[in-house]
Amino acid sequence: MPVTDAAPIKVVLIDDHALCRSGLSDLLQHRGHMQVLAALGDPEQLLPVLREQQPDLLVMDLRMPTTDGLSLLRRVRTEGITTPALILTMSDSEADLSAALRAGVRGYLLKDMDPEEIMGAIARAARGELVVAPAMTLKLAQLLQPGGKGQDRHGLLASLTERERQILEHLARGESNKAIARALDISHDTVKLHVRHILSKLHLSSRVEAAVFAVESRVSAEGRDEHRR
Repeated sequence: MPVTDAAPIKVVLIDDHALCRSGLSDLLQHRGHMQVLAALGDPEQLLPVLREQQPDLLVMDLRMPTTDGLSLLRRVRTEGITTPALILTMSDSEADLSAALRAGVRGYLLKDMDPEEIMGAIARAARGELVVAPAMTLKLAQLLQPGGKGQDRHGLLASLTERERQILEHLARGESNKAIARALDISHDTVKLHVRHILSKLHLSSRVEAAVFAVESRVSAEGRDEHRR
């Protein structure tokens, strides 16, 4: 349920398909109670718009005729513009997901998602959460499978305190530190300290890897339970 008494989330869209731009703009403004500052089809228009409008979130297509979304995002960052970015695409490729996360996007959503899911995910991304399309969750988990990081999940999980396990579950849902602090009724600084401890104990380097670790652990546990039956 959108919060209508708060300042609307300010969004800039870029997608070369006019129908997609128009449909998403209408969806976010009329049903999502967001403010679409610009809906662009030409990548060359993006930099001046971002400088002038300073949106809360940039929603980008991944594939465009003259460039791709991640190359365009790199140009944006080279110019010193730090607007958080979210990819909205038709591509369910694990390689595209991996490249987008490495580029530092705030989210990776698919255009065939339910409109309510898209609106909710965009709102959460604007609030600082990492959002990934539900259909991409297992592919996200598979990104860290090669190598040794996931070889002894049970032993690594056992090294976490109960509070750290709770926070890891919240990380798996893509929640921000502020959201976790509110949910657990602890301070923001306490959450940050716990996250650092979690990453150290699990031998991980980022929140994304921690979220993947949690998802993989759940999948593995469900598989073991199914096998026992």
